[in-house]
Amino acid sequence: MQTFEDIRIDRPRPGVLVATLDRPARRNALTFAMFDALQRLCDAVAADESIRALVVTGAGAGFCAGLDLDDAATLPGMGAAEFLRGQESWAGAIAAFRRLPQPVIAAVNGPAAGAGFSLALAADIRLAAPTARFNAAFVKIGLSGGDCGTSWALPRIVGLGLASEILLTGRFIDAEEAARIGLVNRVVPAEDLLTEALTLAADITANSPLGVRLSKAVLRVNVDAPSLEAALEIENRNQALASRTEDMAEALRAFREKREPVFTGR
Repeated sequence: MQTFEDIRIDRPRPGVLVATLDRPARRNALTFAMFDALQRLCDAVAADESIRALVVTGAGAGFCAGLDLDDAATLPGMGAAEFLRGQESWAGAIAAFRRLPQPVIAAVNGPAAGAGFSLALAADIRLAAPTARFNAAFVKIGLSGGDCGTSWALPRIVGLGLASEILLTGRFIDAEEAARIGLVNRVVPAEDLLTEALTLAADITANSPLGVRLSKAVLRVNVDAPSLEAALEIENRNQALASRTEDMAEALRAFREKREPVFTGR
């Protein structure tokens, strides 16, 4: 796979890619170049069928501190059209993680602020170390609390009331509160965070490739389904498609034979 600026790529086990934001001295704050790198990373992952799950984490003591202050200092000098083009690009890079066909696990090892908070929200599953902290910092610097998808994702994860409080105040949520309100799936010891994320990724990749892909897709679409009937239409079509695969037949054989299935993606 190609290289990506300030993002370290590892393949610790078959089917699993780990992307580590790698600017520990700056708490992995994102430069404009890193937003471009995140977009290219998602493009590469989406095109690589050998990648079944993506884990995103940060190097050192932080997950991601948001936009780097040096780059943020240039924002007031931008014209409206230039800023809008940039904002669309930055938001698109974060949204690309939600649009990936593969499941994304955020292993939040420390503060996730601003765009780092948005990146964590773009994952399908979030695990947190006890040192994790979250905040939508945008409102604290004169911007809207909604940025890079936070106003869409956060109410769907924690509910509208809590999302309103978090976005309007810009306050920090510690790991314990994040677990209590459902912002993260669970808190695990810092030394076990990546291992736990990889174990979760392995549990996902043990299932059939198409089954996992369709499961993520149906969740992404049906969270906004206008009715049960509309949701069932998509579910029923997914099941009909999956039932025609060799992998489903293999899964049934393996179940009867009391062995692990061997999936081929066909």
